[in-house]
Amino acid sequence: MMAVGVGSGALAPQSSIEAALTPERLRLEQEQGLFNDVYLLAPVGYFVLGFDTTILQINLVGADLLGVARHNPQQMHFRSFICARFLDDFDRFVRRALNSKEVERCDLQMTRARHEQGFAVTLRASADGSGQAFRVVLELAEGKLAALERSEERFRRIVHNAEEGIWEIDAESRTTFVNPKMAQMLGYGIEQMLEQPLTAFMDAEGCAILERNIVRRQHGIAERHEFKFLRRDGSELWATLATNPIFDPDGAYLGALALVSDITARRESSELMWQQANFDTLTGLPNRHMFQDRLRQEIKKARREGLFLALLFIDLDGFKQVNDRLGHDGGDSLLVEAARRIGGCVRASDTLARLGGDEFTIILSGLDHVSSVERIAQNILDNLSRPFALDGDSGQVSASVGIALYPSDASDPEALLRHADQAMYAAKNGGRNRYSYFTPDLQLAAQARLQVALDLRLALAERQFELYYQPIVNLRTGGISRAEALLRWRHPQRGLLSPVDFLPFAESSGLIVEIGDWAFRQAAAQVRQWQGGLDPGFQVSVNLSPVQLRGDAALCQGWLEHVAALGLPPRSIVIELAEGILLDEAAPVVERLRALRAMGLQVALDDFGTGYSSLAHLKRFDIDFLKIDRSFVQDLVNDSGDLALCEAIIVMAHKLGLQVVAEGVETAAQCALLMAAGCDFAQGYVFAKPMPAAALDALARQGVAALPGG
Repeated sequence: MMAVGVGSGALAPQSSIEAALTPERLRLEQEQGLFNDVYLLAPVGYFVLGFDTTILQINLVGADLLGVARHNPQQMHFRSFICARFLDDFDRFVRRALNSKEVERCDLQMTRARHEQGFAVTLRASADGSGQAFRVVLELAEGKLAALERSEERFRRIVHNAEEGIWEIDAESRTTFVNPKMAQMLGYGIEQMLEQPLTAFMDAEGCAILERNIVRRQHGIAERHEFKFLRRDGSELWATLATNPIFDPDGAYLGALALVSDITARRESSELMWQQANFDTLTGLPNRHMFQDRLRQEIKKARREGLFLALLFIDLDGFKQVNDRLGHDGGDSLLVEAARRIGGCVRASDTLARLGGDEFTIILSGLDHVSSVERIAQNILDNLSRPFALDGDSGQVSASVGIALYPSDASDPEALLRHADQAMYAAKNGGRNRYSYFTPDLQLAAQARLQVALDLRLALAERQFELYYQPIVNLRTGGISRAEALLRWRHPQRGLLSPVDFLPFAESSGLIVEIGDWAFRQAAAQVRQWQGGLDPGFQVSVNLSPVQLRGDAALCQGWLEHVAALGLPPRSIVIELAEGILLDEAAPVVERLRALRAMGLQVALDDFGTGYSSLAHLKRFDIDFLKIDRSFVQDLVNDSGDLALCEAIIVMAHKLGLQVVAEGVETAAQCALLMAAGCDFAQGYVFAKPMPAAALDALARQGVAALPGG
């Protein structure tokens, strides 16, 4: 560091100011801010000074010694308290401190005011590393006993008259000391707080935060946190705690000392300002400002993760007539209820905002299928078309909804909002009480999907669905004691349809829950027959949709009761999950998976290798089988990268105690390579295509052709 003069008016060099703006300097400043808070209660004077010796920070003892306010509103200079005949010594002392990595010492005299008698002190100083300040420690130069007595007396006076709360706890977080200010802040007497656990003054959220921080304190980490305490009258006290751990001479943790500052008023004021700037005062929804910020963030996220999002622009049809007839109070009541109804149609992770008047927007993020948007839009239309009860009167409105998609319709927020607005006007011009896409082709596709959804409901009622079964062959024995149940739709006009032709529509309409329930019960009944006629250990795999996992918990309970009623061992059913489900951190998904596992059902991870699951996910969800995706099997040759990958998956799975099923096996050569790699099971056209239950029964009895090398 360059030498810098410390006389009155001296400034920090430009290079130091620029250095302070770097991320590393900012981090250092945060650490030093915490360090200075911890020193607030030190029994010596402690100062952080600017290069012109302006007092930037001062502890309680230092403020008392110099007779200044701790926050130094007059921006006093430390140099002004040095006796005149010692000023040159002081300036040289500061220059040495700023240009040395060691702590510098100086003995001189200071005074509280020019007309008062000076007192001898010892100063120690060092640069603080930020490039814009330095630290000074002040000790009175007097006999040790006298200094100790004065220090204790001063410390006692400061502690009992401090404007901040002081709180000491023991190793079990019980209160061992509080000063009068701390007791006053919480509305208790000092005696009422002693021996009480810190958690007695916190709610559940504060207790959870405290539990995490106690471990850090026991490791000697001084910290500063904002906590919410509960006063004796039940009101909230928001405070900043600067906490310093206390250890005995042997290093054992004894407890902690905290300086507590009341920030309730400041926090409430900040929260009110933030609330007013970002939320609509009538409905409590995000306003235009927050909506635009959320839309920018969601587009960035969608771009990063390769997903798409939908923006819905909603305008209430007929609102002006209701507002004119019932007045603004009636109109406001309708808007509040409309906001509540729309909010009931979207997920907690979606953003519903009011732009103003009777215009609302919804950001639907993280979508897999465009058809999911239509289900939500239709729910909104249905909910808003119901009459509104308004203080003894009633009102009737409908809605026009415009839909624009990222990235197909626009790649920036402004264009996406503009296109959703245009689509809303298209819906309004088309007759109102409907939704419309920005793109005409998507509008036609939406109408086609709506028709498929109607056909699916009819198919369920008229029992048009069937289950086909594809055998899963044991590569060690060549036997068939497992099969995968595959859904088929025998359409009256289009013939037998595979899942790819209708499952996306079933998921977007919500019918997949009812269809999946039918498939589970059908498969359970079928495996019961096979266990009686083929193999007592026969298993059937049933595919489970993410929509089913997010549905009603009663569904899982119903399955358990059905399996029990059949007298079927639960492990007879294997639930097949797509790899992407493991990335869903939503509580219902995790709970449903655990419930299924607790029932005794086994779990197979389908299409492994094509998603983003990790070993941690495999361990967390307790998987039984890995199914290698067909994309790794179809090009298997002796020297291929796919073969190496398959071998690695098999070895890893076996190390984790999992069995491996290879999908899409179509040739004897592929089968031979998988057998050599130690794969447990295989399914594919080399053995058999999916077939009705009776055909699989016959195949299992006769057995497949001899395995390669068998």
